[in-house]
Amino acid sequence: MALFNFEHKDSPLASGGQFAGRLIGNLLFAVAILAIALGAGIAGYHYFIGLEWLDAFLNASMILGGMGPVDPVTTPDGKVFAGAYALFSGLLFVLIAGLVLAPVLHRVLHALHVDEDDRR
Repeated sequence: MALFNFEHKDSPLASGGQFAGRLIGNLLFAVAILAIALGAGIAGYHYFIGLEWLDAFLNASMILGGMGPVDPVTTPDGKVFAGAYALFSGLLFVLIAGLVLAPVLHRVLHALHVDEDDRR
């Protein structure tokens, strides 16, 4: 199943199973994107800032979750990386929100435009 492969506005409303499949597919894709982003953050905090792997995981998780860094960054390369990763994480939040909410919003908007005869 492809992402954002929704039924046309003239088509009947998708079944509950189709909707659940879309939602689960988008959620799994979002989790995969988050895992890749977390891995990149962990590697960056380890190599550019010199944190141990567990501390790098903590800092990358906190930035990706929107909480902020735990350990201070003192090196110029580390500051550039931390700033870029923070900006990337903020934009990633918007992307993930859109990816997860797309099937829900499409279903609501499609349901508002479906005739009563098509709902059966």
